[in-house]
Amino acid sequence: MDETTISNAAAPDGMRIYAIGDIHGRADLLERLTQTIDDDLRKGDYSAAVCVFLGDYVDRGLDSRGVIDRLARRDFPTPIVTLRGNHEDEILRYLDDPAMLDQFVAFGGLTTLASYGVDAGREMKRGGAPAVLAALLERFPQSHRRFLEETQLSAEYGDYFFCHAGVRPHVPLERQEPGDLMWIRYEFLNYRGAFEKVIVHGHTPHARVENLVTRINLDTHAFKSGVLTAAALEGKRRRFMDTAG
Repeated sequence: MDETTISNAAAPDGMRIYAIGDIHGRADLLERLTQTIDDDLRKGDYSAAVCVFLGDYVDRGLDSRGVIDRLARRDFPTPIVTLRGNHEDEILRYLDDPAMLDQFVAFGGLTTLASYGVDAGREMKRGGAPAVLAALLERFPQSHRRFLEETQLSAEYGDYFFCHAGVRPHVPLERQEPGDLMWIRYEFLNYRGAFEKVIVHGHTPHARVENLVTRINLDTHAFKSGVLTAAALEGKRRRFMDTAG
């Protein structure tokens, strides 16, 4: 997809912002999209560029470890801002509490465990849920935990507000609750009014980008569809690129 639209919202003068939707363990798609963005950076006239990752780096896809490792090393063509999704929220809770195993697994955590070399079935037979977590902690680099802990809840550039899930209507952006920024869905998606800024988010998968006046949804179900999507915001232009090709 290579699509350009013009909006009333604007990025800061001279700045190009790339926003990337939910990756969910697809390190292979991240590599492909990284190359696309690297090629795109060679085009146009701008003075600064940044990439905002919208969260949900782990679970469901087969290489959560590879995704976190790359982002923790900040191995990307631009400076990056990494936001926290509900799946990062879940894994951080799980790392401190083996009783969270069932919920972690329900969110697709088995593939995350496997990406770190943990056989959950074998560990359960050895010592139950505490043994599963102990095996993960043995293999989970401190740099990966630090990366998760340092993820941000939101970011703002110009007329755009970036978060994982969305915002609660009628609440000022600076007063949004962390739980809403990571988890909200229908109260946000069904709202037809305007927000203080255009909300750029993921969290709720769609077959295509939702490029709306009030919000942009970049979750294109990458782990299942093979399509990881990015928006390039520059001036009043919105361009979209993905891994579909």
